[in-house]
Amino acid sequence: MVLLDNTIVGAALPDMQHRLDTGLTGLQWIVDAYVLLVAMLLLSGGVFADRFGRKRVYLSGVAVFTAASVLCSVAPSVGWLVAGRVLQGVGAAALSPASLALLVAAHPAPQERVRAIGLWAGLSGIGLAAGPVAGGVLAQAFGWPAIFLVNVPIGVVLLVAGRRVLQESRNPDARALDIPGTILSALGVGTLAYALIEGGSRGWTSPVILGGFAAAAVLLAAFVTVEGRHPAPMLPPGLFGQRLFTVSNSAMIVVGFALMGSSFFFSQFFVDVQGSSILRAGLQSLPATLAMVVVSPFAGRLAASYGYRSVVTGGLTLAGLGLLTLGALHTDTGYVNVWWRLATVGVGFALAMSPLTGAAIQAVAPQEGGLASGISSTTRQIGAVLGVAVLGAVVRARQSGGASFEAGLDSAFAVAGAVTLATAVCTGLWLTRSRPTPSPAAQQQPGLSARRTP
Repeated sequence: MVLLDNTIVGAALPDMQHRLDTGLTGLQWIVDAYVLLVAMLLLSGGVFADRFGRKRVYLSGVAVFTAASVLCSVAPSVGWLVAGRVLQGVGAAALSPASLALLVAAHPAPQERVRAIGLWAGLSGIGLAAGPVAGGVLAQAFGWPAIFLVNVPIGVVLLVAGRRVLQESRNPDARALDIPGTILSALGVGTLAYALIEGGSRGWTSPVILGGFAAAAVLLAAFVTVEGRHPAPMLPPGLFGQRLFTVSNSAMIVVGFALMGSSFFFSQFFVDVQGSSILRAGLQSLPATLAMVVVSPFAGRLAASYGYRSVVTGGLTLAGLGLLTLGALHTDTGYVNVWWRLATVGVGFALAMSPLTGAAIQAVAPQEGGLASGISSTTRQIGAVLGVAVLGAVVRARQSGGASFEAGLDSAFAVAGAVTLATAVCTGLWLTRSRPTPSPAAQQQPGLSARRTP
């Protein structure tokens, strides 16, 4: 349900634009409001679950997410819809880490736990892949509010069944809450996203936008300072002293930036440029997410055989080239020349994401593996926020210069591809020079090791 709402909205954006009478800026906020809150509260959600009870936090998250979905479905304007998306993000940031913590607590045997987590990830992948199709079907048949109403019966069932079936558990040694860090990070990234999204319509030199960039810089600098002094920071600065950890998370920001930023425009290209119906556009966007679901389970095995450096560099290169080919699309391009480009992008990013998370986990001590995994997910979400904002600004800038929407999309895809290729080169060079000694946790998981030795 959480990942479905990442991708289902993209298919319905053209219908939202028409029925809510909004422009590109409004569509960007509809997507980024959700992703931003998930990014900023994901780590805190895990800490809340450990401290106050995983069942309690999970059910609270489901309740908030379900109520927010109802609010989204009846929203009379973009402002109300964005408010509902913010609440959805709060609920998702609570229920997602709590659901995984509940599974881990319920399966103490290592082999059972691995199978349970694998099923959890597999069902998450189904939600990710089903989004474009489900969004196209529901928006075409009933209008965009239906994409949010589909969450309501699921949420009700989860609340009823969860109260009866789930067992409460908590971690008595859970980290303390980092309230100042959570607030400053949310305000800093949110202010930066605001300036990037609104800059095109308000003017990049307007006092509001310049003030937004300045405020974001101050807030993010304050966040770094506070994290360095907090006894239990949500983002421990010491972790970034590990070169492997820093490089992996920097690359993960780019993955979120290019993947979410480009996929934001997939349905808009098919509907607004090529004249497809909303349903057909959802189906046409499917190769990217389907390729990710199919390839992701094999990424860890490839990293075990060839080293994560080779797999990450190859995956980012493949994704970057796929994005560049998307930048060459035009109105008359037949779908036979489109689907393989989307699939290439999906395969490339699928190859990169899992090994990047594994590299980040390997770089830290075994007891910090969960935190490292959470930080990796958070950096990807932050990249997604910036991707939608920056690539949207690229499209808007081209249009303000007299170019067509199609030309703006070509430029956005080209920028995403160039950034991804540059990251592939830099990551390959830096990881080549980084040869950390595998931690005990990494030695037990060959797919996470830098290079498997004979």
